[in-house]
Amino acid sequence: MEQSKAGTLIGAFAAFFPDATEIGSYVGGRLVAGTGQDIQLFDPATGEESLSYRDAGPEVAQQACIAAREAQKRWWSLTHAARGRILYAVAAKVREHNESLAVLESMSQGKPIRDSRREVEMVAEMFEFYAGWADKFYGDVIPVPTTHLNYTRREPFGTILHIAPWNIPILSFGWQVAPTVAVGNAVLLKPSELTPFSSLAVAALAEQAGVPVGLINVLAGYGHTTGQAAIADDVVKKVVFVGSPATGIRIAEAAAKRVIPCILELGGKSANIVFDDANLDLAAIGAQAAVFSGAGQSCTAGSRLLIQRKVYEQVVDKVAEGARKLRLGHPLEASTEIGPINNRNQYEHIKRMIARGVEEGAQLAAGTTSFGDRGYFVPPTLFAGVSNQMDIARTEVFGPVIAAIPFDTEDEAIAIANDSEFGLAGAVWTNDVARAHRVAGQVDAGTFWINGYRAVHVSSPFGGYKNSGYGRTSGIEALYEYTQAKSVWVQTAASAVTAIGRA
Repeated sequence: MEQSKAGTLIGAFAAFFPDATEIGSYVGGRLVAGTGQDIQLFDPATGEESLSYRDAGPEVAQQACIAAREAQKRWWSLTHAARGRILYAVAAKVREHNESLAVLESMSQGKPIRDSRREVEMVAEMFEFYAGWADKFYGDVIPVPTTHLNYTRREPFGTILHIAPWNIPILSFGWQVAPTVAVGNAVLLKPSELTPFSSLAVAALAEQAGVPVGLINVLAGYGHTTGQAAIADDVVKKVVFVGSPATGIRIAEAAAKRVIPCILELGGKSANIVFDDANLDLAAIGAQAAVFSGAGQSCTAGSRLLIQRKVYEQVVDKVAEGARKLRLGHPLEASTEIGPINNRNQYEHIKRMIARGVEEGAQLAAGTTSFGDRGYFVPPTLFAGVSNQMDIARTEVFGPVIAAIPFDTEDEAIAIANDSEFGLAGAVWTNDVARAHRVAGQVDAGTFWINGYRAVHVSSPFGGYKNSGYGRTSGIEALYEYTQAKSVWVQTAASAVTAIGRA
């Protein structure tokens, strides 16, 4: 395990793997060193080199597939209730290690420690939710118009590959792994090569809680090598991907060549709509939370702030004033409200998009075009005078940047909201109850809030419309996504009539 100035990250990782000499993939109950090229990581709070590890590569991916296949047989042989009890135990293990997991997540991803603590708690809630469903997810008896008893069974696919993003690594683990294993599948999880640490830790905790060795395997490495090798393996029967549209298309093409299904969640450019009758103070606070939480590194970020013209300047001023008060700082400092951007590539993309907004004629109501030389910090940024045709309003920035767009009528607001290739989320702020429901029903979005933003829970389905992807990865819907329906026909007639055949 190579080290320069990442003592805290290495120390946090060592809390879960005290005997580890290097970072690797978690396969078959142990850390396995990669066989590929070195992956160099950087501390997002300083921009300095932190540590490096080797890409897992095809050989390790194959080992994980073998381990998953064998463990899944043992897991599926348990009763549904037994699987549920083990998942409750996983939740308890996660809670027991909340602080260590939160520190590991913050040091790796860059998010404030208070956010990481809450996300660890959410992971525990996810395992508890699906633990409760493990013995309550039934098939159906169908009243067919024959003398047959016809019933359905919900059966696992076998092994499901999850490819997770760098912005919410530990949350992705719970969000995707808990429902997958609850219904009897094994898991190959390939987190981003930038943020594998918390996934490795929770996988180890899950085995300590009683999950069969090899059921949950974490592949630390690149998508174009390790991920591609996993998709190509016959053991994998479904692929779940969260990330960019361009990569999602390549994932879907690779899966299609094997005729296996996908779930894709591919980002957004969500519209947060404020009408002139709304509580403007609450709407302004909500607009900040919609984007600035997590430094804007959220697929559901309400990055297009649509404001009715009568109150446009008033709302812009309120949001800008609040943005300037938010505290940037080190992820482990208790006072930090916004941490650094996770990686240099994303940091440079955000800076380019801010410069592009200025070039297009938008006005910086909050934020700057000058950035420091230590760490990947971007101050909360608000553009005023934006039209929906500007790049700043159409391209996903994935950073703490809001584009404020004026509108006049309800119809115009809906038209602007839907004039996007994406359809992941959205919101409306208004005291007109009928209008709130009209707008919610007409905006193309998989998740929509009324007089609020960012509320999510494992019990509610999540996914997108249009280029934001397809499939749902939480709620009861996830249990259907991770199982296959088998129709069983039982002849009950004493003397069945058949179309052809003799005794």
